Amino acid sequence: MHKPILFVAAVLVAGVAQAQGMDHAGHHQEMDHAAHMAAMAKAQRQAEVAERGKDVMPFSLSATRHIFTKTPQGGVQQVVARNAADAPQVQLVRQHLRQIRDQFLSGDFSGPAHIHGDDMPGLAGLRAARPGQIAVTYRDIAGGAELVYATQEAPLVAALHTWFDAQLSDHGRDAMAGHEHHGTHR
Repeated sequence: MHKPILFVAAVLVAGVAQAQGMDHAGHHQEMDHAAHMAAMAKAQRQAEVAERGKDVMPFSLSATRHIFTKTPQGGVQQVVARNAADAPQVQLVRQHLRQIRDQFLSGDFSGPAHIHGDDMPGLAGLRAARPGQIAVTYRDIAGGAELVYATQEAPLVAALHTWFDAQLSDHGRDAMAGHEHHGTHR
């Protein structure tokens, strides 16, 4: 009866030791204090972003995956349910991305600013865009939806790429980089 408790305790001790930069024998690994503090700060930021995301995104962050793919003209942002058969999550994703598209086309980046902060990398460049400088196209995809961002302005492409990188960092395991497209998207 105590074996499951001992197993859980052993897993927790191993996890704490690993987070503290120690191996299973209790020896320090190559992680210095600065690297440890940076990892802790990144984990804290991701937790804060996930919490603020609940105010903006109607779907479950942990039940979905964000995929950011850079292109020469901008990029593609996809949000898909981890379980494509999860119809409620798929509908919430599609609803949200349609709303985001409309907001972005009117220059409203309040959603990302609320989640990631007003100083989010790339956001100032996107806010500086004049109407029509960035095309944002919505499309349903299997298990979710995508937004395609396209511009002919090199500074705006750079801002989009920086913005994508910031989202990848802030969303951690709930986001991933897509394969870069070197031509036009669709």
